[in-house]
Amino acid sequence: MSVNKELAAPCGLYCGACGIYVATRDNNEKFKERLAPVYNSTVEELVCDGCLSERVFSFCKTCPIKFCCANKGIEGCFQCADFPCKFIDNFPIPVGKKVILRAVPRWREIGTEKWMEEEDKRYICPHCGYPTFRGAKRCRECKNPVDLD
Repeated sequence: MSVNKELAAPCGLYCGACGIYVATRDNNEKFKERLAPVYNSTVEELVCDGCLSERVFSFCKTCPIKFCCANKGIEGCFQCADFPCKFIDNFPIPVGKKVILRAVPRWREIGTEKWMEEEDKRYICPHCGYPTFRGAKRCRECKNPVDLD
């Protein structure tokens, strides 16, 4: 499988499972309308092609974890001896922090390509097989509860 490394956010939040990325990729305005209040943003601001792409959501543009990794010359927290650090401890989105603490050790263990493949497979509804996203409480297709983070 060929992976899109623009989706390998340095923090360990795989962009392929991000609601904003999914809504942008699918050009889903209805989904963006539901996400806007969650991110305290307008629908127009909810655009992202991945953390390492040219078109990045505003929160991710100023992410201190992204800058820290760049300053250390590493791809991500999985290569950092200081993980978890103050940036992870102070991560402002609880589900994001939970995922980071789960994902980074696994990324470290199996490498980028396999980690991205696992993250892709993780965010699939176990009831109907419909692709979902990080933080989803219910499948958008079958409406069953999901807890995939």
